[in-house]
Parts: sequence; structure tokens; C-alpha cells
Amino acid sequence: MKPWWRDENFRLGMRDMATVAPGMAAWGLMTGVAIVNSGMSGVEVLMMTLLPYAGSSQLASLPLIAAGAPLWVILATAFCVNLRFIVFSAHLRDYMMDLPPAQRLLRGYVTADLSYMMMIKHWPQAAPDAAGRRQQRSYLAGNCLMGWISWIGASLVGVAFATSIPLSWGLGFAGTLALIGVLFSLANSPLRALSAVVSCGAAVAALALPLRLNILMGIAAAVVLCLVLEQLQQSEPTRSPP
Repeated sequence: MKPWWRDENFRLGMRDMATVAPGMAAWGLMTGVAIVNSGMSGVEVLMMTLLPYAGSSQLASLPLIAAGAPLWVILATAFCVNLRFIVFSAHLRDYMMDLPPAQRLLRGYVTADLSYMMMIKHWPQAAPDAAGRRQQRSYLAGNCLMGWISWIGASLVGVAFATSIPLSWGLGFAGTLALIGVLFSLANSPLRALSAVVSCGAAVAALALPLRLNILMGIAAAVVLCLVLEQLQQSEPTRSPP
């Protein structure tokens, strides 16, 4: 059996992520700049750049760190922003079920929003056999590797040239545009489109909540809506033909 990095699906995953890597890199670049401008020491800057692989929670926590907020507030904010990964990991569980815990943790660590969305777009359901799941994991590994290189590489560039790249450029918005593009490609059914609209509406309506809890509210609203609608569909009596 050939290694997973020689699987054609690994290369396919890298190619798919390469299409949105520039937007992800622009987001990482501005995150690196923001980390330096938060007033951390050199060691702290490198640790904040290399250890967390979570751009949204990094950007959410940096203003709190710069303002000297209590540690529990910073951790709670990062936790709330990253709660969406509970949904992601629950969905990907069937793809990873036959791997040892250490490998599942590593793959969970490197799986970002775009990697997850591309994975479920290309492989909507986990394969029923081990060989099929191996191919799916090879795709996700290539996708995640390309995303990690784009993010970390651009973040380090942002750290190195922080004094030359002003935050006013707003390059981080390119990452948001990349996410929006993939989101529209995933909204390929009425239920998915409706859940996306409800999620965005709930997040905007709850914008005033602290600790970025509006993100959690948006996710919760979409999940509850889908569960209710699916339950209603299943409870409808089967109509016999006339």
C-alpha cells in the first residue's frame, strides 16, 4: 500500500486549496502584522504565530491582550470563537473513526474552516470501507498541508515586515472573501441556503453580545433550524398515489 502522501487524492487536495490559498495568505499576513502591533515580546510573537492555528480567535484575542484583559476573558473569547469546530469535528468523526487518538488530534489541529468545507464538498459522506476513508483522509491531508503552509508562511512574513505593512490595507478581508466564495458553493440545496441565511441573520442580530458569542448564536440557530426541518420532513405521512 503506497503512503498517503503519494495518493493522487493528496495532490488533488493540495490543488483545491491552492485556488483559495492567496486569500488565506492575505489573512495570515495581516494576522502576523496584528500580532507584532499588539505589544508582545519577540518570543511571545513567535509563539502566538506558530502555536495557535486559529486566525479568527487570534484576531479576537489580540485586542484583549493589548488592553491587558484578564486571562479568563481572553480564553473564553477564543473558546467561543472556536466553538464552530465542535460541529466540524462531529461531522468528520466518521471519516477518522479508525485512526488512533493521536492522529485524530493532529488532523483536527490542522483542519481549518476552508479545509473542512472543501472536504465535505468533495466527499459529502464518509466511505463505508477503510480503503475509501484512506483516500478521503489523503485528500484532507493535502488540503490541510497547503492551507497550513499558506497561513504560517504569510503570518511569518507579516511578522517580519510588520512595520512596513499598515493594517489600514485591510488585506485580511481577502480571507473573508475566500470563505464567502466557498460558502456559496456549498449552499447547493434549499435547506443549506436557508440555514446560511438564518445563521448570518442570527449572528448579526446578536452582534452586541460579548466574547463574540454572536458567532455561537449564528451556528446554534442554523443547527436548530436544520434539526427541526429534518424532523418535520421525517414525520410527514407518506402519501399513497391516487
